[in-house]
Amino acid sequence: MRYREPAICLRTVDYSETSQVVHFLTRDEGIVHLMAKGTKRPKSKAGGAIDLTSEGELVFISKAIGAMGTLVEFTESVSHLGLRKDRAKLFGAMFMLELVSATVLEGDPHPDLFALIHNGLARLDEEDSNAMAVTAYFQWRLLRHVGLSIRIDQCVSCDGDLGAGQSAWAGEAYFNSSLGGLICRDCEASVADKKRISPETLAGLDALLAAESGRPANLTETQARGVNRLLSYHIQQHIGKPLHMPRHITGPPGK
Repeated sequence: MRYREPAICLRTVDYSETSQVVHFLTRDEGIVHLMAKGTKRPKSKAGGAIDLTSEGELVFISKAIGAMGTLVEFTESVSHLGLRKDRAKLFGAMFMLELVSATVLEGDPHPDLFALIHNGLARLDEEDSNAMAVTAYFQWRLLRHVGLSIRIDQCVSCDGDLGAGQSAWAGEAYFNSSLGGLICRDCEASVADKKRISPETLAGLDALLAAESGRPANLTETQARGVNRLLSYHIQQHIGKPLHMPRHITGPPGK
C-alpha cells in the first residue's frame, strides 16, 4: 500500500554507494523502515542523502510489519542543520531520536509523540534553548506517551502520600524502576532494587510536574542533568538494553 505522511528521520544506514536504509517516524503510521534506493545521488528525488532529524513529506510503499518498505519520495521541509553548530544541542537531538526508536514499536501510530519530537527539535533549534532542560522535558513527556510515566506524589510500595516538594527529603529519597516511582522512608529498607535520588533531581521532577500543570517552573542545569540521568535509567531498565546517547548528555553515571 502507498502512503503519504509527514515524517521525521530517526536513523540512517548506508546500504550501498548510492542507497540507504532509513527509519522514519511518521505521524499516522508510526515507525517505518524503508529501502531508499539512489538517495545518495545528488539528483535523487530526496535531493541527496537523507540526514538525521530531517523533516518533510514522505511517500512510501509499506509491506507487512517487520518487512522493509520502499521509499518513493522524500521532500525535506526542515533540516535542523543549525543543531550541528552546537555539540550539546546536536547530542540532545540524537538522544531524542534514539529514545523514540527504542520505545516505539514499528507500525504503532503515535500522533501526539510525533508532535512532541517535532516541537522538541524546533525548541532545540532556537538560539536561547538549553539542551539539558529540553531533553529532560522531552523524556518526561515521552514516558507518558509510551506508558512508562513515574509517580512522585505517592510511594509506589505502600501508596502513602508523599506530598509536594520532594526536594525536602534532603537526599533520602529512592526510586524503583520496576514499580515506577519513588519509595518512602518506611518502605525503602524492604525494597531491594532501588536507586538513590539527589535533592536536585527531586526538585527537577517537581519543576517538570509544575510546568506540565501550567504553573511557572524553572529547571536548572543541575536539576535537568539529574532528571535526564534518572529517566534514561528508567527507560533502559524497561527496554532491557543500554542506550548509546545518555552518557553524551549527562556524563558517566555518578558524575
